[in-house]
Amino acid sequence: MEKILIIDDNNDICVLLERFLAKQKYKTASAQRGEDGLLLLRKESYDLVICDFKLPDTDGLEMLRRIKVLSPNTAVIIITGYSDVRIAVQALKYGAFDYVTKPLLPDEILYTIKGALDKKGVTTVKAATPVVNEPEKIVAKPSRTGRNDLAPNGKRFIFGKSRAAEQLQKHIELIAPTNMSVIITGETGTGKEFVANAIHLSSKRADKPFVAIDCGALSKELAGSELFGHVKGAFTGATSDKMGSFEYATGGTLFLDEIGNLSYENQIKLLRVLQERKIKRVGGNNDINVDVRILCATNEDLRDAVRQGRFREDIFHRLDEFRIDLPALRERRADIMMFAEHFLELANRQLEKDVLGFDEEAKEKFKDYYWHGNLRELQNVVKRAVLLTQGDYVTVDVLPHEIVSPTYISAEESASFVVDAVRPGSPPIMQQASQGGNLKSVSESAERAAILKVLEKTGYNKTKAAEVLNIDRKTLYNKLKAYDIHL
Repeated sequence: MEKILIIDDNNDICVLLERFLAKQKYKTASAQRGEDGLLLLRKESYDLVICDFKLPDTDGLEMLRRIKVLSPNTAVIIITGYSDVRIAVQALKYGAFDYVTKPLLPDEILYTIKGALDKKGVTTVKAATPVVNEPEKIVAKPSRTGRNDLAPNGKRFIFGKSRAAEQLQKHIELIAPTNMSVIITGETGTGKEFVANAIHLSSKRADKPFVAIDCGALSKELAGSELFGHVKGAFTGATSDKMGSFEYATGGTLFLDEIGNLSYENQIKLLRVLQERKIKRVGGNNDINVDVRILCATNEDLRDAVRQGRFREDIFHRLDEFRIDLPALRERRADIMMFAEHFLELANRQLEKDVLGFDEEAKEKFKDYYWHGNLRELQNVVKRAVLLTQGDYVTVDVLPHEIVSPTYISAEESASFVVDAVRPGSPPIMQQASQGGNLKSVSESAERAAILKVLEKTGYNKTKAAEVLNIDRKTLYNKLKAYDIHL
């Protein structure tokens, strides 16, 4: 029987939902405060959490983040009395399955609940840890043929047929049987977590837990508890002992996504684990032995982070026993339609549609597009197209405008932006230079102006702007913050 946790400060809503869901053969529990709900989630696993956006002690987005930290495989539906598109977008971005406004209609909420539980059933099962929103992944043991194979758990995994896909399969086959640590690099949306899953499923640890944790989603204070656990009374709210991700993953694999975002303090703790294979819970005094294989992923250059002093060199060399670099989707065009067909099948199942495929013109548009967001963007485009398709085949009429009529900025245009930005007589730069009175201020002003111009030309698409400027997206975000550019 599937278990659903209801968190709402309105007791009437809790009671009504519990009664309604009990009649639908679901097991339920409820709480009226965020902390009480999280306490229940720590004590018992739930397939779905229905959470009110406004709670007495917190809000829906914070609850969503903490739920995904505690139990990433639990689906979350946010409910609220305020129909705000911005909140809906944020909720979906943070991993919510859906967003439902009050008053709750029985048929609507039941349809949403079934959809959330059905989707949960086809995603990869993970232990209680946070997850990055990678494209929906169905994982299986690697195959040299690139065909759709079934893993022991009945899930499916797509590799592709390009030379890059073949190389990826060979690397996974070589590294999987070992206990070597692996750093998986690649742009956002290239499928780093699903490669980590493939390594685990092909390893000698396949029958043990695969625990995934997003270091970027953890605050400095929360990271220690989630990674290493804590003892009762270690801090406010620690009402009982709690196992950390290393203990959950003992015997299996621990996947640390966005490892570069781990705080310096927790990097030191991680180093001790790597050296001694022992952990100490927050507030505890006893060492606990752990047997865990470490896989990690990043979309930044960790060597550059080491040079800048943001990442410890000793940890980098311990983790960098083997490296897998995932190419962008635009660099493996032979695989685009294979992935598109796979996402079409998923979308048909999720949306209860029966679209047969893509017409030739749509296929050409898919192959020609740059795919800034890689597999994640491709999946979103396919799902939207399936939703809008009324016939048997996806046509260009249901594809987004940026795919049908893409606009690209050449390297020459990009260079001209920078030249224009530093050209003598440019009022903004000369004005700031006179205030700063040095070469550094001129350089910074030119850089700020160049960034603004490229953002304007790319329609304020940060991914495209970063590519034009030849920097990674994280660097662009840092510069936007440094130059006080708000979008």
